[in-house]
Amino acid sequence: MARNLTYRDYARFARLGLDELYRQCEAEAFRATGPGGQGVNTTDSAVRMRHVPTGIVVVSRESRSQFQNRQACLRKIRAELRRRAVAPKARRATKPTKASVRRRLEGKRRRSDVKRGRRPPSLDD
Repeated sequence: MARNLTYRDYARFARLGLDELYRQCEAEAFRATGPGGQGVNTTDSAVRMRHVPTGIVVVSRESRSQFQNRQACLRKIRAELRRRAVAPKARRATKPTKASVRRRLEGKRRRSDVKRGRRPPSLDD
């Protein structure tokens, strides 16, 4: 299974050619289900492909051709690698302003008063 990969690792895999990418994958053909009748029920044309280094799994059953479905799986894997290769946005530590903290606490106090008003009166009152 995939270890903790960074976006740089995914970018490196995304730059590989389709042949190199295919060599890193395990492909499995199976019988597709759903509409299509005899063309679907008699041929093992659907393909499930797993990119071993990253653990990405994709399925393609759009075509009646196993070869075309394999190519579609490779395109899907490459698209997912590119999606994961995007560098995360830099985050800046922020601190709420004093005014926003004061407003939030005032709102909580008001809400507390409303809820306190719903209680049945105690024997001390």
